[in-house]
Amino acid sequence: MSEVLRVENLHKRFGPLHVLRGINLSVRKGETAVILGASGSGKSTLLRCLNFLEMPNEGRITVEGKLVGQVTTKPGVMAYSNAELNALRARVGMVFQQFNLFPHMTVEGNVMIGPMKLRGMTTEAARKLAHDNLRRVGILEKAGEYPARLSGGQQQRVAIARALAMEPSMMLFDEATSALDPELVGEVLLTMRRLSEEGMTMLVVTHELGFAYNVAHRVIFLEGGEVHEQGTPQEVLLHPKRERTRDFLRSHTLFRLPETGAEQQA
Repeated sequence: MSEVLRVENLHKRFGPLHVLRGINLSVRKGETAVILGASGSGKSTLLRCLNFLEMPNEGRITVEGKLVGQVTTKPGVMAYSNAELNALRARVGMVFQQFNLFPHMTVEGNVMIGPMKLRGMTTEAARKLAHDNLRRVGILEKAGEYPARLSGGQQQRVAIARALAMEPSMMLFDEATSALDPELVGEVLLTMRRLSEEGMTMLVVTHELGFAYNVAHRVIFLEGGEVHEQGTPQEVLLHPKRERTRDFLRSHTLFRLPETGAEQQA
């Protein structure tokens, strides 16, 4: 499979705080990769750098074989144009912890606005695309409702449909279920699982170990702004090689193995 994303020696600093310390990773087309790590390990900062909501200090990011930015005279430092980054954000969708829906627009309107404003679609074409993606996430019947009338899980599924309407080559999920009541988490995880099964390329930051075990093709564990360990879900979650990974997994809840239905302590 071809690579959709390649990250090389990525660094991010906030003043004296060195958050990302030389991240190297890649994501193949159709792969679901899950990023795990303790609070402060750099997970969300990494995703925000990949969508250039935070600007990397050093390193190279290549999307679909094209290097983002222009090489400068400073080693490892790239220069970026706004036009280039806007085009990239249309190809790399992102779903956040908070839903960020427009409260004055219907569900349909929230999904239509991106294709109309950023891709120049007609109202008719954008409405069809919106309906296709609302159906894809199982919430088409709410197209005419306003966000305030939806549950948190429903709002997050609308946010996923909104990102999908831009027809991205890759989706980034930053703790997409962390703001939800526990009983609503499952519907969003199921939506994400269906996208993975459809072959959507996904990089997911989550604490949901069951999702990581059952859905991910690869698990990446971050510690101190570095890739500490990575491998298949079975390798990282059931047989971690590094002591810090084992400590992290011990602190989390049980998750369910698909083969037996038995609970397994990570």
